[in-house]
Amino acid sequence: MQRISTYMPNDDMQYSLRLRQVRMNELQNRMAAQTRIKELRDDALAAARSTKYRSQITRLERFLDNNEKAQGRLGVAEQYLQSANAIVQRVRELAVQGANGTYTVEQKRMMAVEMNELLNELVDVANGRSGDGTTLFAGDAGLDVPFTTMKGNVAGADGQVITSVRYVGGPARNITEISQNAYLNTTFSGGEVFWAEQQEIMTDTNAVSYVVTSDSAILIDGTRIELRAGDNIYAIIAAINDSDAAVKASLDPVNNSLVVRSTYPHQLRIEDVEGSSVLKDLGVISDIGEPPYNYAPGTRVSGGSLFDMIIYVRDRLYNGETVNVGGAGLKGIDLGHRVLLGALADLGAKSERLDIVGSRLSHEIPEVQRRDSEEVDLDLSQAILDLKMLEYSQQAALQTAGRILQRTLLDFLR
Repeated sequence: MQRISTYMPNDDMQYSLRLRQVRMNELQNRMAAQTRIKELRDDALAAARSTKYRSQITRLERFLDNNEKAQGRLGVAEQYLQSANAIVQRVRELAVQGANGTYTVEQKRMMAVEMNELLNELVDVANGRSGDGTTLFAGDAGLDVPFTTMKGNVAGADGQVITSVRYVGGPARNITEISQNAYLNTTFSGGEVFWAEQQEIMTDTNAVSYVVTSDSAILIDGTRIELRAGDNIYAIIAAINDSDAAVKASLDPVNNSLVVRSTYPHQLRIEDVEGSSVLKDLGVISDIGEPPYNYAPGTRVSGGSLFDMIIYVRDRLYNGETVNVGGAGLKGIDLGHRVLLGALADLGAKSERLDIVGSRLSHEIPEVQRRDSEEVDLDLSQAILDLKMLEYSQQAALQTAGRILQRTLLDFLR
């Protein structure tokens, strides 16, 4: 049974007025934030869906930002590679001219002078940097100068010229996530872009009786290859060939020594994992030097870079030669030029992919934002109408309360 007292109408009226005031405050707060969900209890399911949408928007925006940065970096790299392509084309023209026996020795030396300047410029291009200061062709060693030079005297040249170019950058490439679980290499390894021939490493150590003494591992181009205790040279060769490394191993039939050859033109990096000595025992590497210049004395390494090819032709032109310029020299430049053009094609394909991904992200982000808006956004016109209705009802309630509520003694003590 409900008890009715003298103060019950007053209490009920105050409760109704305060409840309406709370609703007005909540509606005003939602209008200020332009959302219909201020707390989870307002709509738990919509809040959960909105959280997923906003998380997805954040990821998509990050992917789009990565895409734009990668586009900018590849755009700069393309300009450098175009410059390198123009340099190599001119070098080839000089090599073709130098292979012509109608030119005099002095004229060939003038060609060599121009080729030497082109070589210097090609080294500068290979050491090019992006807008953020990181080198473009240093692999994962983005802050290092990837190519170093050594100078010396060459017969026929006035003063010292570049006699060798060494790649000291990293072997790996930096990858960027451009969409969900999709990655793209955004840098280039100079040991690939500016290489010419497939590299081959041949030792002079007889490996027929060699056996791995304990579980070990070796690294080839950053790929880890596990070896078991008791593996002989044939098991080692099989493990190398079955790995993801871009090499093929074999046993030299004359010296019975290990031979490792790259499957495409690039500089090989071979090393023992810490604690292992397999490659050292096989006579491939030594404790002196850092990869890829840690080969053991007596190891024969063949397959040079584009710089080696240009230096070879330039030196022959300084000497006034003809046959070697048009033979091995021109062949080497063509091989290096082919690799460079392949890098340009790869860069173009990546740029095209980034365009497609960027276009998709640009359409996907607004769609997810629209779905999130449907879940949480406030209908402002309806909210204004509801607020006005609450205000009118509040005013009406106050006027009615003033007329029907009984006066008390306190109303006369003014």
